[in-house]
Amino acid sequence: MSNLRTISDFKGTLKGGGARPNLFEVSIPNFPAAAKTGPGAGWTNDDQLEFRFMCKATNMPASNVASIDVPFRGRIFKVAGDRTIDNWTVTIINDEDFSLRNRFEAWMNGIARLRNNTGATEPEKYMTNAQVMQLGRGADKGRFSDTHSNAAGGAAIKPLKSYTFEDIFPVNISAIDLSYDSSDTIEEFTVDFAVNNWYSGKGGAAGVADQTGVSMN
Repeated sequence: MSNLRTISDFKGTLKGGGARPNLFEVSIPNFPAAAKTGPGAGWTNDDQLEFRFMCKATNMPASNVASIDVPFRGRIFKVAGDRTIDNWTVTIINDEDFSLRNRFEAWMNGIARLRNNTGATEPEKYMTNAQVMQLGRGADKGRFSDTHSNAAGGAAIKPLKSYTFEDIFPVNISAIDLSYDSSDTIEEFTVDFAVNNWYSGKGGAAGVADQTGVSMN
């Protein structure tokens, strides 16, 4: 017979007071070659830093394994199928110079131009990697560390956990609705990315994922 659980037992198992969904940071260290040509193209250190601040929402990846139904004498036996990877979405706050939206529009235009439907055909020319980092509230971990460098400048992030999305490219940039009725609000838009692979790490320096976590490889 198990002992009655108490609030003190619960308190002792809630490590760090629990991970908070509003403590995160997203980075795209580099844009591919196809995203660096044409109007609005490029990806500077300033763009990286702005994206880290203006990306207001995203998600950690789901982990999916499809199942295969095998009929047997009136019953269905399920066996494991293939891994599948969902699209990854970020929500971005739009500032008045439209710099981030211009960058993502240029990236998509480098893949398939609106005028003639031409663009990059080699995957390495239009794919890149991104990272989501879960931060913590404590001073000793999950915040910032002086022991690692940061590609975008400033103190480096030492996350509680990180997810690296490999070989991503944008497949949708959402519309921005305009209306006389919209007051006291700031424009936002989403970007959906196709993802070919992801892996998770236990934390460490930004951009250096610890592959002791889950890998899709």
